Amino acid sequence: MWVDLDERRRIRITCAKGLSEYLQQEVEQLGYGVTSSRPTGVEIEASMVDAFRLNLFLRTGMNVLFLIDSFDCRGPEELYDRTSDIAWEDIVAPDEYLSVVSNVNTPTITDWRFASLKVKDAIVDRVSDRVGRRPDSGPERENVVIQVYWTGDTCEIFLNTSGRKLSDRNYRKMPHKAPMQETLAAAVVMATGYDGSTPLVNPMCGSGTLAIEAALLASGRAPGLLRSNFGFLHVRGFDEERWQTMRRDAKRIRSKGDAKPIIATDVDERAIFAARKNAETAGVHHMIQFSVCDFAETPLPDDPGFVLMNPEYGMRLGDVQALEATYKRIGDFFKKQCAGWTGFVFTGNRELAKSIGLKVSRRMEFWNAKIDCRLLKYEMYAGTRRKDRGATT
Repeated sequence: MWVDLDERRRIRITCAKGLSEYLQQEVEQLGYGVTSSRPTGVEIEASMVDAFRLNLFLRTGMNVLFLIDSFDCRGPEELYDRTSDIAWEDIVAPDEYLSVVSNVNTPTITDWRFASLKVKDAIVDRVSDRVGRRPDSGPERENVVIQVYWTGDTCEIFLNTSGRKLSDRNYRKMPHKAPMQETLAAAVVMATGYDGSTPLVNPMCGSGTLAIEAALLASGRAPGLLRSNFGFLHVRGFDEERWQTMRRDAKRIRSKGDAKPIIATDVDERAIFAARKNAETAGVHHMIQFSVCDFAETPLPDDPGFVLMNPEYGMRLGDVQALEATYKRIGDFFKKQCAGWTGFVFTGNRELAKSIGLKVSRRMEFWNAKIDCRLLKYEMYAGTRRKDRGATT
């Protein structure tokens, strides 16, 4: 391979806005020390083999970027020249497909696409000069993906070892309407403290993303096992045997003990049909009990656990006035049927959340795309406390 598989370099792991806390938690649980953190990612020092492992096991990360080179850069021509100095013929085969993605914050140019073009030209020209053929290139991030960060006078060039975003788990064949992104769903489940040792009930489950991510977490299954393609598979010298050994080892990992029931319901038959199909694709359908019913009729196990709900926000879907009644019914459901349970409501409409009418014990901030959201926690004591009545979110 173009780099020793065990050589340590800087790795940047990106995530959606607001998920870095959960990403750092995952990275540290995998045994890596975080050297820096930002709202959209963390950095570590690790090897290419570690990059394989991160792609396999991370639930909340978007892309795992392995540093190729970093250099001073003051203009487009210098960008081309310095990029041309890299031995791309050792990284990109002439029969491969190349994509370049740039993040630019420099007064030298105003269009990131121009930076991507200069880097792409430098790569294919170098490969053509050394090998005699030029790789194909384009926007599809399926094969070799190069990520460029040019800030001020510093340019960093990374190999995007993930290729497509890690949120593309490959199980959501039937997304239904307004599905939650898989990485966000994983972070929300992590934020509840769920680990499979107690039941999880997910009314209003939609296409099942929260329930499926909970099942993957509870079973200890690596989400990367659901994918057959990563960016690092297309780099010259890729060690297929080492990767397949890692995959086989990951398949043997199982959480200790049997996970408690996961119950997912929705009033829409089409949603449950989609959720079942997605769970089958993810290989966790045996862990989730699906049924069609109004959320207030969701069956609860005898042993208390977590109730996790993601109602509509009244922005992309639903009517706000109608949703006020729905949110009030959620509060009634928690009070009357969930004594001893811990309730969670994920919402992007804090005004609507006030209609739940219960005291919030904790508020956790998230972003769903550009929507500022909260995961609201409710402690449902056995026997509703009088002081909770009339308390507001």
